[in-house]
Amino acid sequence: MTQHSELDPVARTALLTAAQRARESTRADALFHDPLAATLAGPPGAALLAEFGDTPLISVRTRFFDEAVGRAMGHGGPDRLVIVAAGMDTRAYRLGLPGEVTVYELDRPEVLDRKERLLDGTAAPTCRRVGVGADLASADWGEALAEAGFRAADGPTCWLVEGLNQYLTEPDVLTLLDRISALSAPGSRLLTDFVPAALLAAAEARPLLRLMAEWGAPWLYGTDEPGALLAGLGWRAEVRSFAEVGEELGRWLPGGRELSGWVVEATR
Repeated sequence: MTQHSELDPVARTALLTAAQRARESTRADALFHDPLAATLAGPPGAALLAEFGDTPLISVRTRFFDEAVGRAMGHGGPDRLVIVAAGMDTRAYRLGLPGEVTVYELDRPEVLDRKERLLDGTAAPTCRRVGVGADLASADWGEALAEAGFRAADGPTCWLVEGLNQYLTEPDVLTLLDRISALSAPGSRLLTDFVPAALLAAAEARPLLRLMAEWGAPWLYGTDEPGALLAGLGWRAEVRSFAEVGEELGRWLPGGRELSGWVVEATR
């Protein structure tokens, strides 16, 4: 049995992401430092990264959302963060979030169990971390959150949905965003990203899309109008292209402002 055999194909992409964070952390001009990433990626993640190739988008995305979480959680903002499809996320450990903040990590039980096994005895979160095992494809993940102590009526929430939407069908994306919206009190924040619809049809994207399909994690959804999508659900969204953010950080991303993807900070 391989080290990652208990994870489904989409969950395995979390190992790729961790491997890229580990690689970024070794650079002299690193955009962030994640001392836990190499442990979480392990040999399976390193092998996936070797096949996929260095991907600066993951580094840019990580830095952007690190800073966005800091903006959302400070200055009287939400004191709870829900990370949807948390995978190998380490923000509860490395962002210095204060003890009064609760981070709910929502993912399949086998993913959370793997992370907890790997980090056992090596690191402790700076805030209150609550793992919530649930299948996001099911109708009851909100109930699992409630059983873990989450109450929508307790005040605003910051939601982070990172690197997930492209693996879902359009109905599933809309259902996910509907559920998040229903659990979001006024003042809540939503941080997320989208693949452009144009990319899914672009000839230059075919090798990438073919590889993801071969891995069993095809990209299914994209949008060229994430602001309008979220406005229809009651969110005021600030949308930026990955390329624009990358330029500011000194990292060039392929696809330019039209095809590199979108990062979103939205307020309810």
